[in-house]
Amino acid sequence: MKLFTSEAIRRIDAYTIKNEPVESIDLMERAAGSLLGWITANIERSRRIIVVAGPGNNGGDGLALARMLYHERYSVTVCTLHHSSKLSPDCATNMDRLRQITDITCIELKSPHDLPEVADNDIVIDAIFGTGLTRSAGALFGEVIDAINKLDVSVISVDIPSGLFSEDNSGNINGTVIRADVTLTLQFPKIAFLFSENEKYVGRYEVLTIGLSPVAIEAEESRFRMTAGSYVASELTTRRKFDHKGMFGHALIVAGSRGKTGAAILAARAAIRSGAGLVTAHLPGELGSVMHCSVPEVMVQYDQSDLLISEVTDIDKYDAIGMGPGIGQKPNTEKALRALLEKCSCGLVLDADALNIISSHRSILTRLPAGTILTPHPGEFERMMGEYDNGYSRLMAASDLASQTNAVIVLKGAYTAIVLPGGDIWFNTTGNPGMATAGSGDVLTGMITALLAQGCTSASAAISGVYLHGLAGDIAASKRGYQSLIASDIIDNIGESFLQTVKKQTI
Repeated sequence: MKLFTSEAIRRIDAYTIKNEPVESIDLMERAAGSLLGWITANIERSRRIIVVAGPGNNGGDGLALARMLYHERYSVTVCTLHHSSKLSPDCATNMDRLRQITDITCIELKSPHDLPEVADNDIVIDAIFGTGLTRSAGALFGEVIDAINKLDVSVISVDIPSGLFSEDNSGNINGTVIRADVTLTLQFPKIAFLFSENEKYVGRYEVLTIGLSPVAIEAEESRFRMTAGSYVASELTTRRKFDHKGMFGHALIVAGSRGKTGAAILAARAAIRSGAGLVTAHLPGELGSVMHCSVPEVMVQYDQSDLLISEVTDIDKYDAIGMGPGIGQKPNTEKALRALLEKCSCGLVLDADALNIISSHRSILTRLPAGTILTPHPGEFERMMGEYDNGYSRLMAASDLASQTNAVIVLKGAYTAIVLPGGDIWFNTTGNPGMATAGSGDVLTGMITALLAQGCTSASAAISGVYLHGLAGDIAASKRGYQSLIASDIIDNIGESFLQTVKKQTI
């Protein structure tokens, strides 16, 4: 699914209005109807609803919704917040329509003290500002937003929490923003919803379709996407009756050091479970027997050192290499990484300590083979690239890094962002908080390496690997819960994640 900036959404709106054709006021009516459908399905009529409407089209959505709620026998109070602002034409039309209903209480807010008294069971609908906001809410608007945030009631935002910018909030640090419990966003999630610092404003979001033109959506360019299972299914290798293991690639996992055998085991187990025909683990000598016992399907290539990774040899026979989990950052291991980068001509995934080594020796970034996949969590990324105040700035820094190094950056988090060298950014749609556990990243390294070995491109392997990893975690969480989920549970459900992804597309 494409994601769009607020400017692109306005173009899609305009195309829909011109070519459906539909009047803009009727498109607003359609949006309000979608909001009404959600509310009637989720909120009892015994609860009073207070709609706070601003002067623009978001306010018009709120006023139309208030009228519809009244006709659905809800108790509705409307608070208008105009200050000196002129109403947008559609907002003015809906204000006129609302005024014809004489038994709806309408309050013009001239100060935050004009907000009505609330009961615990009341709900506030925030329809003050929409996606067009480009500067922080100030004066009366900011004071009212702050007052709403102090109320002990549930808050639902229309399209976007008022005060939040649709994409980049780096210039909105001191802005006052509604803290919604639920955001009912229209047609598309907004890009700002996907950054951790905005969760406290967005709450849980749900997407409501309002019938914008599919032609316009298809034609409108966007660098932002959310991963769909249909894409992943189309990228997975199809197995035929007479295929053999040699056709599905040989993956090498370079991992482990004394005290960190588990990282190597998790990555190797995930790789063999994710469909690689052959998997070899390159390990320090003393770790080999543990790997043989733990994952008998995986072959072992012994390092000349018993304690750490010091040299990776004979790499020409491998179709993909994953390096980093548990390898440490000793000087000999740094040399081994540098030497591998010089020799590697196959797909490559760098994670964990490989990234930490790069952080201490940033010149290594200039030596990455084209298409290398880097999989940093936020801490690892900041060690490489410095600290950033917000998720959007961090994402743009990752995009610059991908372009400069011709690498794929997997920026891990709640909506893991896969950043491609050409500028496209894919946000992942699977996964859960239970996956914030030791070894989860090692599992992801093994999965992506296995997909590379099977012939996926770097972009496809990263996008698909992250999706399947998150889905396996979701399946595991449905059985174990968040608190009890461990990395091995993710591996145990990789098979089911493949099955569910392919079944959704073939039945």
